[in-house]
Amino acid sequence: MTDPASRHPSTAREGRLSYAIFQLARAHRGHAAAMLRTMNLHPGQELLLMQLFDRDGQTQSELLDSVGLDHSTVSKALRRMQDAGLLTREPAAHDRRAMVVRLTDTGRALREPIADMWRTLEEISVQGLTAEQIEAFTTTAYAIEQSVKDRGRKAPPGQ
Repeated sequence: MTDPASRHPSTAREGRLSYAIFQLARAHRGHAAAMLRTMNLHPGQELLLMQLFDRDGQTQSELLDSVGLDHSTVSKALRRMQDAGLLTREPAAHDRRAMVVRLTDTGRALREPIADMWRTLEEISVQGLTAEQIEAFTTTAYAIEQSVKDRGRKAPPGQ
């Protein structure tokens, strides 16, 4: 097996971990996207559905906060999902400017297929890893995510 470090572009030598994260995320997302296509979903739509499976009838703003995507991405995804008959959007009774998002029966029917997809993706992802390696990786991944988020909040404009 080729040493992974030998596959880095020379400009990534000082960012080996970041490059590895990028490669991992790209491979993982690509495989997940292929699995989602079998359900006629685009990447990210399953995250919105998963939030609605746990709490149907959220406002669009609440969904935005829970998935961590930007407004235009969520708005476009919800519009596509509504057109596909997976959900409905209607003005909230308490504030006509707020849109409440609710699953349709077709959307609710995706709960088990999406759960199965995540289970399968997990099995593929952890193949050959010990329980300790999985736990260590998960803890490390969340620590890195927090570091990146914290840095993003502290960075002055333009940096």
